[in-house]
Amino acid sequence: MFLAAAAKPSLIDINFGLMFWTLVTFVLVLVILKWKAFGPLQEMIDARRKAITADLDAAEQARTEAQAALAEYREQLAQARKEASKIVEDARQAMDDKRRSDMAEIDADKTRQLERVKAEIAAETRQALTEIKQQVADLTLAATEKVLHAKLDQAEQKRLIEEALADVDFAELAPDVKEQTR
Repeated sequence: MFLAAAAKPSLIDINFGLMFWTLVTFVLVLVILKWKAFGPLQEMIDARRKAITADLDAAEQARTEAQAALAEYREQLAQARKEASKIVEDARQAMDDKRRSDMAEIDADKTRQLERVKAEIAAETRQALTEIKQQVADLTLAATEKVLHAKLDQAEQKRLIEEALADVDFAELAPDVKEQTR
């Protein structure tokens, strides 16, 4: 019975031959896996790691470029706003200058017309006074001839007219030019 029990192996018995071949098989499988599986897997993992790193670097660079583009856009927008407000201010200034210029031109034209009208009034007043003087002279001459019942010669007519007109102040007959313009 002892022999029959020895022939049957047990799980807790140490068998050096089985242990040796198990270790050899394990090492052999480990070498084959390293050569055929782990090497290519490690290369794929390294390639994937490099691709992810490159993608992260590219994303970071794109983010940096986007921030730079955004900053440039904001700067251009601020510059455009400054230029627009300058254009509006320049247009407003030009409009004010044009308005002032037009007002000055209108005032100058008004002054010129007023002076022209004053000169015309003064000329017409002088002409009217001259006509009145002539009519007074003619009336004086006619009245004198009727009173004297005689025809007077030229020198006598002139003397009588000057005497009659010497007492008349024609400046009082003409309205003041300054008062007419007010």
